[in-house]
Amino acid sequence: MEAPSCSSGRYSYEEYKETADWLRDHTEQRPKVAIICGSGLGGLADLLQNKTVLSYEKIPHFPVSTVPGHAGKLVFGSLQGHECVCMQGRFHFYEGYAMQTVTFPVRVFKLLGVETMIVTNACGGLNTNYSVGDIMLIKDHINMPGFAGQNPLCGRNDERFGDRFPCMSDAYDRDLMALAKQTAAEQGCDSFLQEGVYCMVAGPSYETIAECRALRMMGADTVGMSTVPEVVVARHCGLRVLGLSLVTNMTVTDYDSHEKANHKEVLETTRHRAKDLERLVSHLITKI
Repeated sequence: MEAPSCSSGRYSYEEYKETADWLRDHTEQRPKVAIICGSGLGGLADLLQNKTVLSYEKIPHFPVSTVPGHAGKLVFGSLQGHECVCMQGRFHFYEGYAMQTVTFPVRVFKLLGVETMIVTNACGGLNTNYSVGDIMLIKDHINMPGFAGQNPLCGRNDERFGDRFPCMSDAYDRDLMALAKQTAAEQGCDSFLQEGVYCMVAGPSYETIAECRALRMMGADTVGMSTVPEVVVARHCGLRVLGLSLVTNMTVTDYDSHEKANHKEVLETTRHRAKDLERLVSHLITKI
């Protein structure tokens, strides 16, 4: 079954439930934690044991990933003795999907009984104190598409998922952030762990120099093209959220610079630091 087109992007409660019921029929695991993997970070799913792997194409109503570095598989399994479901690849607004389509899996996770969602992404560094390879705990976000009216909660609200006007001042769970810092120290990752604000832009073009300067003035530490829609819907559903951004490149803010952002560089940097991020998340799971 195909997902709604970008022009509609509307799902009924019954369609979410149909997908959740189908997944229950095809898996034995009943996860409490969902992990959404960013570009090149799908290796988290490879750590799962007793896996059930389902291609997005086979899942009713699921969209399909079209971006390199996103495998397009939903993986159920056990991580450090805790049952999880892991998205090897997410969906993006720039792929032509409506925001409601981008966030479709989150509400399915809610119906499956998930209580905590961990989101990861590859991002560009705006903060001059950051370095390529740093991992940033997301403490807050700036939703640029939301400013332009592209919020996944637009349209009729379904009270079975959440309130019409959900609070976002506590979008990222402070207790989970504290656990992540503790785990990073234990795993020797604290030397490259940062904490800051993630800004989402629509993409797929990378930001101009003027845009990077403006975002930095707004208080953004990193910038990317994902994550925020899923977080908004997760909080609407009452899920706890932890966000982790891997700084894969520093944004260009100098007109004399000859540096250029590119997706190949993003994936290459991710490969170098992915194991550290995987170690951090896998040990964090044991504390949740």
